[in-house]
Amino acid sequence: MVERFESPLKRYRRRLRAWGNHRKLEREREYYNELFLSRGLVLPDEEAVRAALKKKYPRLTSRRKGSLHILALYHHYNWEDYSLKPALERFGSVRHYDWCEEFDHGGKDWPVSGKKAMNAALVERVQKWVREDRTDVIFSYLSGEQVFPETVARISSLGVPTVNLSLNDKEHFVGRVRRSLAMGMRDICRHFDLCWTSTADALVKYCVEGALPIYLPEGANPEIHRPYDVEKTVDVSFVGQCYGNRPEVVERLRRRGIDVVAFGYGWPSGPLTTEEMVKMYSRSRINLGFGGVAGHRETFCLKGRDFEIPMSGGLYLTEHHDELESVYRIGSEIVTYGDFADLVEKIDYLLSHPEEAEAVRQRGFRQARTEHTWEMRFEKIFGLIGLV
Repeated sequence: MVERFESPLKRYRRRLRAWGNHRKLEREREYYNELFLSRGLVLPDEEAVRAALKKKYPRLTSRRKGSLHILALYHHYNWEDYSLKPALERFGSVRHYDWCEEFDHGGKDWPVSGKKAMNAALVERVQKWVREDRTDVIFSYLSGEQVFPETVARISSLGVPTVNLSLNDKEHFVGRVRRSLAMGMRDICRHFDLCWTSTADALVKYCVEGALPIYLPEGANPEIHRPYDVEKTVDVSFVGQCYGNRPEVVERLRRRGIDVVAFGYGWPSGPLTTEEMVKMYSRSRINLGFGGVAGHRETFCLKGRDFEIPMSGGLYLTEHHDELESVYRIGSEIVTYGDFADLVEKIDYLLSHPEEAEAVRQRGFRQARTEHTWEMRFEKIFGLIGLV
């Protein structure tokens, strides 16, 4: 199958758009940094987070792991039920509400009437469940796209600790603005008791907006992301959407004679099932990663695959950025690259030195399994709240 790549004109437009998006994010960063400094704010450490939550919930006592009553509010897009729910169930019973079973989040009427109806139903349902069940914590994966600030405020007034997860605050802390409301976290974050962000430099933004944030990256589920005993038949693979500079990089690698296969929405080969994806990690001698944020030049963040690929036993070669250094030993547990020439050099070296590549793969696997499961992330979160 012949893959079609973008024309030079389309490539120029993409780069111009990326430059504009980059400038937008830079202005946003400068705005928040200036306010953070002028107000004399300080990023809270773990002890400060514990103290703040203890002050709000002085009667909260820790419980045995496995005995919590958890209310979970999130939509299963394609990974949540496989990652979040199994990890939460390690801590107790989970009552899950997915609004998309009743409301069409992608419908034309969502911004006008659908969102309002969903928010009313959400508040009513949470109030009912909290009354009839001794709920210990409300966990959510929500943004301004789904809920209004007053909705979060009403849920947080029920006397149950609330924690919200946000996975891309590089570009979506504010995001699009409709009718003066941000579709990201800006307008709703202050109403949660604890805001869990996977974006380290977003902590400043949360503090400026009056929220209590904690930085923790994503994780992976070892019951799903596990090695398969299959023959390595693929030199280099990439699994993920086809956007940004990804098709250009794949095309240039192929022109250099490197055998690369790509799967996901937008690629001719299409997406893989979860099981096929994890098996592909084991079949590949090298699993390629991109650290950039869609449409934004030189803007990076940790991604789910940063943990899913090593935990699945795959050798991981991804675009370098500083946040990776906080979760892996670069060059020992995963390998990173800078520009395209560096990427080609790293691929050639790893393919021609299989024993070294295997050693890196094994160390990355052990690190992911021992430090980066979703269960460990929730252990930290619930410990900070004082629940376990």
